[in-house]
Amino acid sequence: MTDVRENCLRTLDRIHNAAARSGRNPASIKLIAVTKTVPSERIRQAVTCGISQIGENRLQEALPKIEALADLSLTWHFIGHLQTNKARKVTEHFDWVQSIDRLDLAQKLNQVTSKSLSMLVEVKLHEEPNKSGVDASRLEALIESVGAFDKLRLRGLMAVPPYFDNADDARPYFRKLRSLAVRFALPELSMGMSHDFEVAIEEGATMVRIGTALFGERQ
Repeated sequence: MTDVRENCLRTLDRIHNAAARSGRNPASIKLIAVTKTVPSERIRQAVTCGISQIGENRLQEALPKIEALADLSLTWHFIGHLQTNKARKVTEHFDWVQSIDRLDLAQKLNQVTSKSLSMLVEVKLHEEPNKSGVDASRLEALIESVGAFDKLRLRGLMAVPPYFDNADDARPYFRKLRSLAVRFALPELSMGMSHDFEVAIEEGATMVRIGTALFGERQ
């Protein structure tokens, strides 16, 4: 059984060191614990070492965990591909949606939410098949449209670069996303996962989405 608490402390130390190398305040970087397939009792173990931001990919899997952990003060991020017919449920149970990639989804979320909803636009930075995200060439139009919605709070950008055995090879993708965020004056950058989050932090990530390094390989 993976020692979740030990892994959390080790990961937080790696985040601190990566921030120090790039002259950044570690407190400016949010660790989003990605809990796909992770049961609620193991999420509780992560919370004991200070983790409070949880990322889930699938609504139906997330809902029982959100209920089971309702006694904890957690911020829930929806990070998976989202269909419009699930938008209302997501707005009821999540604080952030990190995977806005099209206008009709943003319109639906704004229509059905009863609260202010923080969101990130997911950008597709490469041509890898079956990956979500808006093409960088269409990003400006989507940002302008989303900015007109009264209940959505556009906070930044998210991306999933290709997987590389050498994490440093992902650096150009992180730099591209950072340059887009600077261009549109967006403060949040959700980029970097278990295998490359230190490089992402060096390139400006404000959120890193980490699952395997905390909880071990998915069962």
